[in-house]
Parts: sequence; structure tokens; C-alpha cells
Amino acid sequence: MATTRAGSGKRRTTQIFFASTLYGAATLAAALDADRFPPAARRLLLISNNAANPETTPALDAMPGFEQLRGRFDGVISWNEAISPFHPGGWAPRADDIPLWERYLRMLWDLGDDDVHLAVESIQVNPALAVTQIFTGAPVDVYADGLMSYGPTRNKLDPLVGTRIDRLLHLDLVPGLKPLLLTEFGVEPEIVPGDIFTKVLAELADAGPDLELPSGQPALLLGQYLSALDILTAEEEEQLHVRMLKGALELGHERVVFKPHPTAPARWSRLLEQEAEKLGAELTVLDEPVLAEVLYQRMRPALVVGCFSTALLTASALYDLPVARVGTDVLLERLAPYQNSNRVPVTIVDATVPELTDRAAVTAQHQETADLDGLVKTVGFAMQPQIYPELRAAAETYLSRRLTAHTWRYFKRRRLTALALPGAIPSQLDFIPRNATVRRVARRARAVKRAALG
Repeated sequence: MATTRAGSGKRRTTQIFFASTLYGAATLAAALDADRFPPAARRLLLISNNAANPETTPALDAMPGFEQLRGRFDGVISWNEAISPFHPGGWAPRADDIPLWERYLRMLWDLGDDDVHLAVESIQVNPALAVTQIFTGAPVDVYADGLMSYGPTRNKLDPLVGTRIDRLLHLDLVPGLKPLLLTEFGVEPEIVPGDIFTKVLAELADAGPDLELPSGQPALLLGQYLSALDILTAEEEEQLHVRMLKGALELGHERVVFKPHPTAPARWSRLLEQEAEKLGAELTVLDEPVLAEVLYQRMRPALVVGCFSTALLTASALYDLPVARVGTDVLLERLAPYQNSNRVPVTIVDATVPELTDRAAVTAQHQETADLDGLVKTVGFAMQPQIYPELRAAAETYLSRRLTAHTWRYFKRRRLTALALPGAIPSQLDFIPRNATVRRVARRARAVKRAALG
């Protein structure tokens, strides 16, 4: 619980913690339990429902287990209610209206003239960016609730926002790998202890709904709803789930639990149930919107299978559970543009988690990865070279030494050519992309060709 700030001559401080997922709220709770935040007069949890149709989707504070987190905050407030009828993901204040919005929110949330300290997720995009812009002078901590913290900042942040960020709080999901996010502003990462995080999740598991789970230790399949991101078609995603099922059965797992994405169509589960019946598998489909980590604690699955879900890494790093991946090769090929923010999470899972069909690798839980740090920095530079120009040398070194038939999957020849990086063209011609005049001529030639074809 928050405590009153000492010093009668100082204005009180209100900490506002922004969360849109139960996983994110649990991360904040763990950071508070680990004393990663100083005392404050008040701690408010600002929740946002970012679903496409928030009116038909349960809000964070209505999800099973949330009540176990509520006591760490002095109040829970709603961003959706504050900005209604606008949608959190599509609304930002106009620059001229920011003072009015700050005055309105201070009145609505009874902030008075408090000093405000923000802790937000996904600061590159709304709604977190909008909150940060409205409280113009407030210091900011960013916390990461997934693998994207290891990748580059997806958009170039306004220095008026970026220079106010003090820390990046994150879970150590890939031991030894340092997050790239926000390093352009000199922001240092700070680890939220994994053991404290799992204790918080244990609270959620104990208080969660009753689940009809099979006996023993079944395999757990994780759905992600990738078609909603236009990465796969609905049919391809259904087949991806079928591949998960068949792969688990081939490894000897007769009992399987499927955890669909909360907003995925119900018909996907029915197709999977039909396939399970054909194959003679015992399949349980979970209808309750629970965290994968709650299932880890309740059923200790014999194997966790997914595509590139962060839950694969929490299973491995925090719960010591065997994991396997499916479909990352297709995603690496499909993600567009190259700067797609999912690229680093897919790359990390592909590079560190064994492929489901590789029985020996899954059994040994070993995936040979040479220089993961160099790979992530190189992919990060190729995604955002203007934000991280200092990574060019590291990218050139990695590509010169590590570009093989296997590592080519993480890069696109066109992207390497555009950035004049090794691997784009034969070495005897690699002086050409570095010549600005030649690049201008090439761009004009391509433009003329497109115009002619059009």
C-alpha cells in the first residue's frame, strides 16, 4: 500500500500506473513488491481496454484474478471512461488541447496540484503515448510486458517525451540479452525479479476460476490470433493450430490443452476439436480468459507449444518448462514492412526455442544460437537505422561473420541493399550502395520503371 510522502513543505506525489493487460498489471504489482518504486502519497492504476470493441470485451478489472492485484493501489481509474466516446488506440490530444486535457484529468481523478509520476507500457503508441503527452512535466518509467523490449523503439519519439523517461523495467525473459528499447535516450534497463513475479502470478492462480483440466501433465498449445494482425489468413492460422496438435501427438502427448486467444473466433476451436477426434487425442479447450502462467502453475504442462508468444519464454525462463515453436519461419518471411515491431520477438523465439518437429532439440531443450546479442542488434539496426545509427558497425561485423544459410531467414536482401550492409550484393561490388550518387540514380531508374509499368 502507498505511504504518505515525508516532508510537509513538499507537494504530494501521485504515481499513476498504466496497464491494458492482466500480464502488465501483474508486472507492475511485482515491481511494487520488489520496491522498484519510491513511496508516494497515492498510487492509482489507470486501466485501458484496447480491444476493437471495448463494449463487448471484459475490462482488465473484471478479469479473473484482478482482485488479487487491486490492493496494491489506492484506486482504479478508467482511461476509456475518461476519453469516451473515443477509442484508446486511435485517439491522441491535439497539441493545443493538451493543457485543457491535463486540467480535466486532474479534476476528474482528484489530482489537484500533485506531482505526477507515470509508469506506462508501449510508450511509442497510444494510449500510453497520449497519457504521457498530457502530463507534460511528469517523469516517466516504462515497463515491458513482453519480448518487444528487446527490439528497437518502433517510432521516433518526440524528445519532449523520450528525455523524460528514467528507466525501462522488464522481466529477464532472455538471460544475458539487454533490451534495445529506448537506448537512444540513454534509458537503462532494470530487471523485475522473476521470483517475485511468479509469486504474484501464484496469487492469480489461487484466486482464479475453476478449470476443467485433464489429469497428469498434458501439452499446452497457445493461440495468438495472428490473422487479426494481417500476418496470416484465418485459414492459415487454423492450420497452424492443427500443426501444433499433430506435433504434440507425434512427440507422444496424448492429452492436450488448447488456450485460444481471448478474442479469436470460436470456430477455430471447433476445427481443432474435429482434428483431435480424428487423431484420437484427448483435447481440452479453455473458455476462461486466464493467463498462460496461471496454467503453468496449475497443471505444470509437459510441453508448451506456440508460435512467438511471450508466454513461451516465461515458461522456459521463469517456470523451467519445456517449450517448442511452430510457424516462425513463415512469419519471418511474411512480416512487412521489415520494420514490423513483431520482428524481434519472432526472431528471438525462432533463435532460442526448438522447432516442434525437431524431436532431439525438443527433448534436449537446446537450440544452437551463435551470438544472439549480435543478431538482435543487427535486426534492430536494419529495422530502425535512423534511430540507432551507432549500431551500424555491430551490424556490419555480424553480417560479415554470421550470415549463413540459416541466419538469412532473419534478413531481407532488399533491406540489406538499401542500407549498404554486407550480404546485399557480391563483395567486389559493395562499393556501389555506399555511393550516394549511384543510389540516387538507382532510385530514379526504379521510379521511371514503375511509371512505365503503370
